[in-house]
Amino acid sequence: MKYFLLSLKSEFFKSKNTLAFWGAILLPVILCTIVFLGYYLKSEAIIKAMKNPSGDRVWGEYLFAILAVMGSLILPMYLIFMTYTVNNLEHKAETWKSLFSLPVPKNTVYFSKAFYTLILVFISLLLFVILSFSYGLLLAKLKPDYHLMDADLVKIFTTLYKIYLKLYIASLGIIAVQFLLSLVWSDFMKPMGLGFVLLVVSMIVLRWDYSYLIPYALPIKAIAISGKEVEIITKEMWVSLCYAATFFTLGYFVITKKSVK
Repeated sequence: MKYFLLSLKSEFFKSKNTLAFWGAILLPVILCTIVFLGYYLKSEAIIKAMKNPSGDRVWGEYLFAILAVMGSLILPMYLIFMTYTVNNLEHKAETWKSLFSLPVPKNTVYFSKAFYTLILVFISLLLFVILSFSYGLLLAKLKPDYHLMDADLVKIFTTLYKIYLKLYIASLGIIAVQFLLSLVWSDFMKPMGLGFVLLVVSMIVLRWDYSYLIPYALPIKAIAISGKEVEIITKEMWVSLCYAATFFTLGYFVITKKSVK
C-alpha cells in the first residue's frame, strides 16, 4: 500500500500541469456556468416556452441540458484525451524502463497509473454533481419564477448522483480500452484517432439492438433514462465493467513486456 500511494502521488505531480488534470476541473466549471447563465439571462423566454412549468420540470430540463452535452460528447472526448496524456508523459520522456527498474513491484507502478485515470474522471463527475445542483439552488434564489424550491430537492439530488454514478461506471470501459491503446502507441494520432473513430461509429449505430456491446456507446446509454427510476446496475454497466477488467489486465501484460525490451 505504501508503494501504491507513493506511485499515485508521483502521478499527480507529473500531471498537475497538464490539460488532462485541469480538464477534470475546468470542464464541469465551464459547462455548468454556461448553462446557469443561459437559464439566468433567458429566464423569461424559457418560462414562456415551457408554459409556466413546475419546479420538477425546470430542474429536469436544466440538469439534462448539462448532462446531455457532457455525457454524449464532452466526457467521451475527455476520456480519450486524458488517457493518452497520462501515458504520453512516460512515452515522451522515455521513462517506462526506468519506472520498472525501481525497487517497486511492477503491478504497483502500472495499476497506480491506471487508478489515477479513474480518480481524474471521478473528480470531474463529482464536480458536475456539486456544481450543477449548487447552480440550480442559486438559480432558485435569483429566479423564483422557476419554482425550483417547490420541487422535492432530496429526490432530485438522489436521482442526480445516481445518474452520474451510472455514468462513471459506463466510462470505465472506454478508459480501459484507451489506456491500452495509449500504451501500445506512443504517437498522438493512433490512439486518439482510433478512439474518435470508435466514438463516431458508436453514435451512428446507437439504435442497434447490440450497440451496448460497444463501450463508446455506454455513456450515452447511461443518461438515456427517459424519466424512469434510475437503475444503476444494468446489462450495459456489466459490459463496461467487463471491458475495464479485461483491457486493464491486457494493458498490464503489454507494458511489463515492453519494459524489459
